[in-house]
Amino acid sequence: MLRLTEIKLPLDHSADDLRAAVLARLGIADADLHALHIFRRAPDARRRNAIRLTYTVDVEVADEAAVPNPRPTPDVTYRPVTQARGSFQRPVVIGAGPCGLFAALILAEMGFRPLVLERGKVVRQRTKDTWDLWRRGVLHPESNVQFGEGGAGTFSDGKLHSQITDRLHQGRKVLTEFVKAGAPDEILWVSKPHIGTFRLVTMVEAMRARIEALGGEYRFGAKVEGLDLGPDRAVRGVHLADGSRIATGHVVLAVGHSARDTFEHLHAAGVAMQAKPFSIGVRIEHPQSLIDACRWGRFAGNKILGAADYKLVHHASNGRSVYSFCMCPGGTVVAATSEPGRVVTNGMSQYSRNERNANAGIVVGITPEVDYPGSPLAGIAFQRHWEERAFAAGGGTYAAPAQRVEDFLAGRPSTHLGQVVPSYRPGVTPTDLAACLPEFAVTAMREALRAFEKSIPGFAMADAVLTGVETRTSSPLRIDRGEDGQSPNTPGLFPAGEGAGYAGGILSAGVDGIRIAEAVGCAINGEALPESRRIRGGGGGDGIYG
Repeated sequence: MLRLTEIKLPLDHSADDLRAAVLARLGIADADLHALHIFRRAPDARRRNAIRLTYTVDVEVADEAAVPNPRPTPDVTYRPVTQARGSFQRPVVIGAGPCGLFAALILAEMGFRPLVLERGKVVRQRTKDTWDLWRRGVLHPESNVQFGEGGAGTFSDGKLHSQITDRLHQGRKVLTEFVKAGAPDEILWVSKPHIGTFRLVTMVEAMRARIEALGGEYRFGAKVEGLDLGPDRAVRGVHLADGSRIATGHVVLAVGHSARDTFEHLHAAGVAMQAKPFSIGVRIEHPQSLIDACRWGRFAGNKILGAADYKLVHHASNGRSVYSFCMCPGGTVVAATSEPGRVVTNGMSQYSRNERNANAGIVVGITPEVDYPGSPLAGIAFQRHWEERAFAAGGGTYAAPAQRVEDFLAGRPSTHLGQVVPSYRPGVTPTDLAACLPEFAVTAMREALRAFEKSIPGFAMADAVLTGVETRTSSPLRIDRGEDGQSPNTPGLFPAGEGAGYAGGILSAGVDGIRIAEAVGCAINGEALPESRRIRGGGGGDGIYG
């Protein structure tokens, strides 16, 4: 099979046009083209009124030798690094989000029968509990947007693109498994694949069933409150909130970025960790039609292009970077707190992306050295402070503080909202968001909104709505690990995913779960990780809620 790249066609081309373009590129007769498979399709929107589609395709031809400069199709098959053998103590995976899910799947496929401990509930019950907050303002601290089967990514846009390098085809493995679990085939070949919340729910259930069929086990409502460490600080087991202990020598820590109590337990136990940068800001909502018109021009509304997204960055004069984060086309702003008395926002979309508003985080980068020096846990305290301010400004009912962009730029409180109807539930309170954010962030965001107007006319429209606060952009700390995937001072503990500071969204979290599962499998077997599988650095930034 051969791979062809950079095949460009008009947006409204037919299937026959693609085949004709391939035949022209190869210089062969139609009868000699035996098969054509799309590997990637991406819109080229540099000229918005002349948008084209760019294809990468794999082809089977009658005579590869007759093709000038043939380029073989790469083998993208994922191959596990080891297999279980002999007797062993089963590994424990803490957390059933994307990272824990794929760590458990790979361990199960290698024959290690992992035990998955999840503090929250199964995904369908968790969905009901989450709607309690959105519809009635009732928070379930252990079952919400952050905690429960599927992790934070379940209530998101379901983005599946990333900046990670996939030379070992682990990212392809993630996408392939999602398709097996019910995701649309197109996620394997569109340039910016997404799934949406409703589909993610059924996929998570299907993957749990597969893990269990391979010998894995799930326990829900199983909150880990500490590690059992030996005299050499090696892991000997985990302690649960119900007082029980589970013996194990290998623990995958995939708890997500909001498991603040778990971070506190680990810090108290002396596990090596450090504060890391994250960002803080708000969600902004515009009519999706405005974004479509700016990005797609006369092609706005085209089914192939779908709802348009954007990615914006501004370096403010006060030295702060402001950027759009986790942009959700045709989506909604959602309540994402996991702690009583605090308000947190996030964005999500369904697969159709057909809600009236576009939303994105507009966030400002912050750093430990400048903004929350001291303890590795200082970033958590910083987050909590502004989440509490937002709760108070919203009226103390989990309603969120909101402000029209015109008022925010003018430095005055909003007393009413305009044509853009905020989607946040359980509701918003018009107010002054300056009371819910650091002064430097407010200053930088005001400057950035005016700058973004130049890229997307209408971005700073008077009635666009800002809803606060966005604090969970990424983990506020990083739990150290070495090239073997283990904590340098707590052998047997394998920090992984977003919570440990090594991923940024569904895809990169899943990939990190695969990498750590390989490290655990080799450790159980007493093998060294192959050089190509060594753990170097973390995942890539594809947006925390993916």
